[in-house]
Amino acid sequence: QVQLVESGGGLVQPGGSLTLSCAASGSRISTYYMAWYRQAPGKQRELVAAITRGGSTNYADSVKGRVTISRDNAKNMVYLQMNSLKPEDTARYYCTAHGNYWGQGTQVTVSS
Repeated sequence: QVQLVESGGGLVQPGGSLTLSCAASGSRISTYYMAWYRQAPGKQRELVAAITRGGSTNYADSVKGRVTISRDNAKNMVYLQMNSLKPEDTARYYCTAHGNYWGQGTQVTVSS
């Protein structure tokens, strides 16, 4: 069992930056494929970024070049650095371990 708690969301102006954090407990994340998803009102949950156990990453086309996912296995943490934020990035962001364990999410709102 893995418990995940996201933090770092908030209200930011277009063009701004945020770093989301995902704190894991109950198990070491070093053996898990980790990812960030997001869900905007009325839309399906979508993959934002993922990172394998070995550190390989992939990103949704909509965020490539603006977002960086990273992991610190020693701290049992996963991060999502987001730059040049756009209003369409507004959503609730979720951390997941292997798609089996999910956090409650953190809200990101991009608005002037």
